[in-house]
Amino acid sequence: MVLQMFSLKGKSGIVTGGGSGIGKAIATGLVKAGAEIVLVGRRQERLEQAVREMEPFGGPIIPLRADVSKMEDIRAVVDHTLKQFGKIDFLFNNAGTIRRAPSEDFSEQDWDEVINVNLKGPFFLAQAVARVMIAQKRKGKIINTSSLIAVQGGKRVPAYAASKGGLAQVTKTMANDWAKYNILVNAIGPGWVKTELTAALQQDKERHAEILSRIPLGRWADPEDLVGAAIFLASDASDYITGQTIFVDGGWLAM
Repeated sequence: MVLQMFSLKGKSGIVTGGGSGIGKAIATGLVKAGAEIVLVGRRQERLEQAVREMEPFGGPIIPLRADVSKMEDIRAVVDHTLKQFGKIDFLFNNAGTIRRAPSEDFSEQDWDEVINVNLKGPFFLAQAVARVMIAQKRKGKIINTSSLIAVQGGKRVPAYAASKGGLAQVTKTMANDWAKYNILVNAIGPGWVKTELTAALQQDKERHAEILSRIPLGRWADPEDLVGAAIFLASDASDYITGQTIFVDGGWLAM
């Protein structure tokens, strides 16, 4: 049946930033589709709570506290996944952070924090995972979480814009470099999603209304709105797609 193309039964992988928001929603969807995952985040209690909520749908789901902006933690994530499952079929680079300030006031500390988490970490984790896939001669899927801010500048988020634009571009580079190994690299570009990272904007009535007025579907996304694209890109249904960013934005970029 055609739906078998979208099944993740028997596939193992990693989801970073999996304790809440988009990462948690994607991880839950992957588990429902049959995957077994290592769920990575910086807050142990959140990871354990997320695992408890996901376990009724499948698994196994292994929580792992790690900071993917640190090279030693990246190695630990890959080693732990191999110890648990013996292979890595997919990686979702979803861990992210944001700092808001006018460009004229943006600090070096905030710049470095955002770039390290949003760009450095995803690249080097993808590199470590790709090396495993290459060594095992396995087809693999690597999916990065970019943003519509990759192609639009946004306001008061210079480091975030740089990191997400950079991630969209390095997605293409990795796709080109690793196509010969049958490792497909793509990105999801969320629009305005109701998460902790956008809480300040949701509470700003004027800015919230300004954003909402530009979304053709007339609402902000829920994290679960990203799940369909995530399953598609992790599954066999996307086996001839690489180097792309799929924007899930309610029509924002079409305006």
